[in-house]
Amino acid sequence: MDRSQKEELVSQMRDTLQQAASVIVARQVGLTVAEATQLRRDMRGAGAEFKVLKNTLAQIAVKGTALEGINPYLEGPTALGYSQDPVAAARVLSKFAEKSDKLSIVGGFLDGQVLDAKAVKALANLPSLNELRAKIIGVISAPATKLAILSKEPARRVAYLLATRS
Repeated sequence: MDRSQKEELVSQMRDTLQQAASVIVARQVGLTVAEATQLRRDMRGAGAEFKVLKNTLAQIAVKGTALEGINPYLEGPTALGYSQDPVAAARVLSKFAEKSDKLSIVGGFLDGQVLDAKAVKALANLPSLNELRAKIIGVISAPATKLAILSKEPARRVAYLLATRS
């Protein structure tokens, strides 16, 4: 890769990482091609991306941005997981790390804060944005559903009474 290609890659990664809701740094040692392919497939399925990038290029990409706090984690064979959903990348990487000893979570970045490995694992256990939306809709619609059931209950009882008397 020549210098201009590296500059283009760094520029793209800077833009991508700044637009991501969360960035997770993982240490990967000895992942086979099949395992890496499966991990990338799982990440894409969750709306996230997984990128192995030289540490020096990653450090240049985050230099001068809010993400600069992840620089201490960029040592050794690392990879970056990122997504627009704050939980997606952390969830997929944590699940993969539990199954394989070839990948471990090192740290991450979310909403202006640098996260350590424990915080990333806690983030992975949170419900996704869609799950939270579904729960909120359920809570909001529950009273209306109960009210509708209660309002038709007297008519149902009258109909039942008439049906048993006939």
